[in-house]
Amino acid sequence: MKILRTSLAAGAASALLLTAACGGEDDGNGGDGDGDAPLIGVILPDSASSDRWETADRPFLEAAFEEAGVRYDIQNAQGSREDFQTIADQMLTSGVNVLVTVNLDSGTGATVIENAKDQGVATIDYDRLTEGGGADYYVSFDNERVGQLQGETLVECLEGVDTPLVAELNGSPTDNNATLFKNGYDSVLDPLYDSGEFEKGPDEWVPDWDNAQAGTVFDQMMTDTGAEIDGVLAANDGLAHAVITVLERNGLNGTVPVTGQDATLQGLQNILAGDQCMTVYKAIEQEADAAAELAASLASGDVPEAEATVTDPVSEEEIPAVLLEPVAITRDNIQVVIDDGYTAYDELCSGDFADLCDEAGLQG
Repeated sequence: MKILRTSLAAGAASALLLTAACGGEDDGNGGDGDGDAPLIGVILPDSASSDRWETADRPFLEAAFEEAGVRYDIQNAQGSREDFQTIADQMLTSGVNVLVTVNLDSGTGATVIENAKDQGVATIDYDRLTEGGGADYYVSFDNERVGQLQGETLVECLEGVDTPLVAELNGSPTDNNATLFKNGYDSVLDPLYDSGEFEKGPDEWVPDWDNAQAGTVFDQMMTDTGAEIDGVLAANDGLAHAVITVLERNGLNGTVPVTGQDATLQGLQNILAGDQCMTVYKAIEQEADAAAELAASLASGDVPEAEATVTDPVSEEEIPAVLLEPVAITRDNIQVVIDDGYTAYDELCSGDFADLCDEAGLQG
């Protein structure tokens, strides 16, 4: 997939979009308000694969929609494709002006987008591209860069290990983002496998990002390799924690570097404990702000110009896009997510983690 990267930060993303001059608040999730204001529908995918959808995306989107003066209805499909379709149908029936979706798979997502188009409703792919869906816009991060950061940091964490055997635990095969992440980290790791500096170990996909299944898959990886795995490229923090649980059971946690993504509370605490090598922080507030301003603009009839595009790997169409920059997080720079307001110091550094936060020099 071709991705034309942009260095949009929050301010640049805001400048990219034409803000709608609408008043009022949500009459569904955000209270009463101006019934004449545009209505934006948002469908989140679940709360099991990553807690970011409810703890970060939802509140940031709510705040951004309220700032934009539009009504909104945010619902979560909780991993059900049937519920995803039902929620979309209900939102379209209720008269949403714009539909923002995080698909569970491209097939279901494309059906929802097609139905929205048939009713003249603008569509935004949020965080995940719907392959073959033809959404009007795509708002996300440079997801191949996410994977590159994972691969690059894992290499740093394995420094000094002679010909390390690396296992790869990829995300869901139906999630385009998981493919992009893998493209990114394989671009770093494949040359090392080819040169013999690293040894390629088991390489498996985890359907639906299911963390319980990830633990089972990694358990089998350990059996197949005689527990000789030296490093694990886990595609997100949920998969990483499943790996760490298996390593702990084998007395190997803290000795085998494990990557992650999403900068979840659990992932950050695993890094503080020395069980996880890194995570990737994606400034979700910037992503939510960009999506909300874009949705408000579309709802008011504007057609914003994007400075980036992504190529849909199925239709090969160019989709206008806002792509934000991810940041690799290790023990040395966890302060970044605290300073950004993404993670609360008091929550991160509670209980057994208080001393670890002091050792890391973290401040509230």
